[in-house]
Amino acid sequence: MAYAIIKTGGKQYRVEAGDKIDVEKLSAEVGDTVTFEEVLASGSGEGLTVGAPFIDGAKVTAKVVDQFRAKKVIAFKFKRRKGHRKTKGHRRHLTRLEIVSV
Repeated sequence: MAYAIIKTGGKQYRVEAGDKIDVEKLSAEVGDTVTFEEVLASGSGEGLTVGAPFIDGAKVTAKVVDQFRAKKVIAFKFKRRKGHRKTKGHRRHLTRLEIVSV
């Protein structure tokens, strides 16, 4: 099975055709097709091609399935014996992609 390592949102993902992944929010509507040109590595079977830093001409195509927000993450800070407590939370904006082709 062919796979690729792509870079988006400051992170790297290993993807194959048919995978569903959650990435940082992309400015695309549900049903749109997104193309990733920043392919760091690509492999199939026994061979692996590594770019420096990217592979020329390689691209990964994905379809936007959903735009959503992740579960709430709580950041709790506490200093002992001081009575200091601080709670702050946030929810990340994410995009769910289905990989169409590598």
